[in-house]
Amino acid sequence: MSVSALSSGLSGLKAYSTALDSSGHNVANASTAGFIPQQASFQEQPAGGVIANISKEGSSLASQELSGTDLANEIVQSLQFKLGFDLSAKVVKTADEVLGTLIDIKA
Repeated sequence: MSVSALSSGLSGLKAYSTALDSSGHNVANASTAGFIPQQASFQEQPAGGVIANISKEGSSLASQELSGTDLANEIVQSLQFKLGFDLSAKVVKTADEVLGTLIDIKA
């Protein structure tokens, strides 16, 4: 593990946090008439790491009576995003431990 692993882990934390926020926004507005849910997509960065892009799914011509939020899908995605967040946190923790060990060896 290196500083780049730490950086990648941190970018993963931020990306999954953004995706969880988007999913929470969709669930909170599930009963809002005409609401168009957001969709999170992840993009790998050239220098390493990942970002979450948030976009609207569906069309702006959504029914004014119903929300376009699929609650079952939001639950599944939230669980996936939480697991991704937890995994990124473990990467950060491990990178921190390795860097701490390297500092102790050099000291």
